[in-house]
Amino acid sequence: MSRLKEMYQNEIVDAMIKKFGYKNIMEVPKLDKVVINMGVGEAKDNHKVLESAVADLEKITGQKAVITKARKSVANFKIREGMAIGCKVTLRGKKMYEFVDRLINLSLPRVRDFRGVNPDAFDGRGNYALGIKEQLIFPEIEYDKIDKVRGMDVIFVTTAKTDEEARELLRLFNMPFTK
Repeated sequence: MSRLKEMYQNEIVDAMIKKFGYKNIMEVPKLDKVVINMGVGEAKDNHKVLESAVADLEKITGQKAVITKARKSVANFKIREGMAIGCKVTLRGKKMYEFVDRLINLSLPRVRDFRGVNPDAFDGRGNYALGIKEQLIFPEIEYDKIDKVRGMDVIFVTTAKTDEEARELLRLFNMPFTK
C-alpha cells in the first residue's frame, strides 16, 4: 500500500472529521480519480508527434494512454470530426496515489521559480485542475530523448461537495498551494 493511501486512511480522515464535523466516516471526501490530459494540436499535420506524446504520458503514469479525437469540425483550426488531437490517462486506486505522491513530492518542486499552485482552480463541485507547462519536471522523462516540450492538464476528481472541502483534502495531501 502506498504511503499516501495509508496517510489518507489515518491522519487525513481524522483531520477532515475534526474540521468539518462529519458524523459518518463515509461522508469524508476522498480522491476519486486523477485524469492527465495532453492536447496535441500539431498531431493534425504529423502523426509521429501524437505517438511521442502518448509514449511520454505512458512513461509518466505507468498506464496505457487513450487517444482522444475531435468531437466537432473546426475550420479555423483545420480540424475535422474524428481526427486524433490528444491523449489522456485516467488513474484510480494504487496507481493514482503513487502518481499524486510523485507529483507533489518530486515533480512540482522541480518546476523553475516554483512558488506553489493556484488555490482557486476549483470548479465549484470539488474538482481541481492543475496545468503543467512541460513534461520535463517528471523524473521518468529523459531530457535528451524528447522531441518537443509539451504541457498537460492534471485534474483531481474528488467526492467533496464543496471547493472548501476539496481544498482541505488536497492541502492534507501536502499540495503546495500559494498563500
